[in-house]
Amino acid sequence: MPDAAGGIQVNENLVIPSSELEMRASRASGAGGQHVNKTSSRIEIVWNIRTSQALTDEQRQLLETRLASRISDDGSIRVVASDTRSQARNRERAEQRLGELIARSLIVQKKRRATRRPRAANEARLTEKKKHSDKKRDRRVAE
Repeated sequence: MPDAAGGIQVNENLVIPSSELEMRASRASGAGGQHVNKTSSRIEIVWNIRTSQALTDEQRQLLETRLASRISDDGSIRVVASDTRSQARNRERAEQRLGELIARSLIVQKKRRATRRPRAANEARLTEKKKHSDKKRDRRVAE
């Protein structure tokens, strides 16, 4: 989801400008031999939701509630990628993860409208219950 203009394209209405993103590279943990000990391929992206100019107040409020467990005290959200040995690919993956996370969080669910069961369906259910009850009553009488 990285955008050619230097930001992360979240959806058709929202682009996170790269000027609002703080990227840090560090040494990744895990397998990789000597390579992992000498290169900083792990990428961490931090984006502050509270100070972002890209968000509307409604979007900011929605993100604050939906991502409450992932947002730090200062309003920052952090995404990390250390999947590959390449710093560039890890940066792409971290940007993609951040974009997908924000896009999923901004989807507004449609309100569920309560529907009534049709009268015919209700009568059919009651008729079936009555038949079942009669069958069981007849069994008791027969014994």
